[in-house]
Amino acid sequence: MSSATIRYYSTNRELDGIPGITPFRGQVAFREALLMGQAPDEGLFMPAAIPTLALADILALKGRPYPEAAFLVAEAFLKDEIGRDDLKRLVEDAYSFGVPLERVTGRKYLLRLDQGPTASFKDFAARLMARLMGHFREAGSRLNVLVATSGDTGSAVGEAFKGVPGIDVTILYPRAEVSGRQKRQLDTIGANVQALSIDGKFDDCQTLVKQAFADPDLAAFHLTSANSINFGRILPQIVYYIWSYAQLAEDGEAVVVSVPSGNFGDALGCEYARRMGLPVATLVMPTNENDEFPNFLATGVYEKVQPSRACLSNAMNVGHPSNLARFFDLYGGTVDRNGRVHRPPDVAEMRRRIFSVSVSDDETRRTIRRVYDRYGILLEPHGAVGWRGLERFVEQRGEGGDPLCLVLETAHPAKFPEEIRALLGIDPVPPAGMRDLDQRTGEALPLPADYRIFRQYLLDRLKREA
Repeated sequence: MSSATIRYYSTNRELDGIPGITPFRGQVAFREALLMGQAPDEGLFMPAAIPTLALADILALKGRPYPEAAFLVAEAFLKDEIGRDDLKRLVEDAYSFGVPLERVTGRKYLLRLDQGPTASFKDFAARLMARLMGHFREAGSRLNVLVATSGDTGSAVGEAFKGVPGIDVTILYPRAEVSGRQKRQLDTIGANVQALSIDGKFDDCQTLVKQAFADPDLAAFHLTSANSINFGRILPQIVYYIWSYAQLAEDGEAVVVSVPSGNFGDALGCEYARRMGLPVATLVMPTNENDEFPNFLATGVYEKVQPSRACLSNAMNVGHPSNLARFFDLYGGTVDRNGRVHRPPDVAEMRRRIFSVSVSDDETRRTIRRVYDRYGILLEPHGAVGWRGLERFVEQRGEGGDPLCLVLETAHPAKFPEEIRALLGIDPVPPAGMRDLDQRTGEALPLPADYRIFRQYLLDRLKREA
């Protein structure tokens, strides 16, 4: 392994004297970070060096297929750990679907990340991640992927890993907070994928998963994460910012990017893209009524929302985003998984780079109606939060002119048929990946939000060998 190989450290590496946390001061290669998922001290892995891309190389992607952008970004991180031919094969296999860019008005565009197998932006990260895990898995060993989902992550991860040899997947979702279509997707994946319906919130699911990773009695099962706590989920999410910018930008201009934000992994991909050289003027991070982050930017005081609030944009119902630890780290601070701030970040610099507001359910519904009536564009609740966040940014901080703006639409409207029908009186046409959903069968296993019961389930069910 080259001395220039990028190493990964834990966000908790400096937490001396904190009960229950023994700081992990080492550094690991990408392969180890990918297969471990979370650092041993319950921190999140971060690259010690962020590779840079020349603007000319980014702009050269104009008109090129999406896998070329994926290869450019992935090679920057992985060139010392995986051969070029293998990496090209993996990215070409991962991205076999369209990535539409849709002009809404002026120079404001939607990036539609809803054309993958489960009609969610999570497909982009999960499919490449599954292939990287399959590549790096040690022959004869079995990986057990644990994933908490607030809506779309679980089905994307399940479909991406379905049938991958030597890997089993356990998905935890909050029983009362996923849509009917999302529940059907999660419950019916089958094969090497098991869904658990948890009587609690998304934050309860996330806590159960993190407790399992820290449990020494489960270490023999080679647990790893496919949530965005795993850097293997973050890396592929850098790609679509690079690719879409190349398709739209003129003369290296700066772009305003609005990312509907829940667990913050998607927005983190944009933050890394900027640090790699993408000209991002402002990263807009609108949340739903889980407003812990906009409140933090406004006051400098962080208070998580507990319990998280159930909102229309259900995949964003997160009261303490896991990836806030990475944002804090990038801006010089430290926050642990329980939401305790041990060292504040540079809030002034965060405010200069990032804009965040909370968008209510009423605003979300009004935005869906208004954008459809005015532009003929159909948004679902998460994309509507993203669009309204951009509007609020322009209202509060806009400096005139018509700058390039990109809003992420992160799920297909057909995932929310009842809401769209009630608001607009139409039935969204499902994409190819959802057309057979009503014919699929399968049930989740119900469990309480109790770690002792979850732990026993894992001890009884998980396999150690391929």
